Amino acid sequence: TVAVLFARKDSCYKTLPGCDVWDMERDARLWPGGMPGVFHPPCRSWGGLRHLAHASAEEHALAVWAVEHVRRWGGVLEHPAHSRLWPEAKLPRPGQYDAWGGWTLGISQWWFGHRAEKRTWLYIVGCSPADTPPVPFALGDAPCVIKSSNHGHARPDVSKAEREQTPLPLAQWLCAVARACTSDPLRDSINP
Repeated sequence: TVAVLFARKDSCYKTLPGCDVWDMERDARLWPGGMPGVFHPPCRSWGGLRHLAHASAEEHALAVWAVEHVRRWGGVLEHPAHSRLWPEAKLPRPGQYDAWGGWTLGISQWWFGHRAEKRTWLYIVGCSPADTPPVPFALGDAPCVIKSSNHGHARPDVSKAEREQTPLPLAQWLCAVARACTSDPLRDSINP
């Protein structure tokens, strides 16, 4: 079993076997730990469109909470590429490692079936790159875009709900990564 934290109410993770899914109703902050997880903390106050966000300080703090828990229990944290969470929490840039043995992988969700490019960074703790499943790759342009304005794009944009949803193949891949990770309570005592 892997935990999935900060999932949408209509999340595809709820259809996958072996997932202990925590959505807004279950309140991920009450998760007791004890196993690796897939962490999807709210990102609107951390990403490139943060100037348009109306997130509370409490919501903003959930991402830092998620970093602390992925470092302790292992698993993978997903956030937009170039999220401000990386410098704030001193997460390693793609291709680098940190004192917790964590490392960052940059992907495009389009490779996993999203209709827009949706560049994403994954912070992984508890397994090495060699222990993760292969990452699919696609060349060319995604059929849609995620836009922040009403001009300059010839391709259609995706809806807000579609921007937030995790494509099923990516959810399956993230769960496989989390299952490859080990929980290590000793990581909790590391202080770089």
